[in-house]
Amino acid sequence: MANIDMTNTDPYRPVDETARDMARDLITEATYGAMAVLCPDTALPSVSRIALATDDHGQPVTLISTLADHTRALKANPTCALLIGEPGSTGDPLTHPRLTLHANAQFVIRGTDEHDALRIRYLSLRPKAKLYVDFADFGFVTFAVSEAVLNGGFGKAWRLASTDIWPDQRTT
Repeated sequence: MANIDMTNTDPYRPVDETARDMARDLITEATYGAMAVLCPDTALPSVSRIALATDDHGQPVTLISTLADHTRALKANPTCALLIGEPGSTGDPLTHPRLTLHANAQFVIRGTDEHDALRIRYLSLRPKAKLYVDFADFGFVTFAVSEAVLNGGFGKAWRLASTDIWPDQRTT
């Protein structure tokens, strides 16, 4: 029988290439995610499903309406969390990988070079968004990720810095 160290209560494994690759794959493959924000009037947590894509650096981006409650919440407090990763069609959903990103939302100003580049990239990844991408109430939001928690299934958890996911991360 193997010796198990019962004094180590840290559930996180050391970050390795498996974790880095799994985190990047989850972000790249995500078409939607759950975004947690704090309601500005009550500070109660609220979660919304949002569409996701990536920018040219592989970092998450969304296109949201100014009419949405989560947009108002982000404008009041840009701190948020994104949960991405889809449960498989079979088995226990908790055995499938998922990634929580802690981030600050950054609204992209329409008419800027950054907006135009995001529009091209977003539509290349999410062509159905062509129906509403140019509506006056829709805008791009990028996420400056500070850290992540990766759960690769039972007994497989990692805490990652943003530079673990994006080693050449731009500074904002």
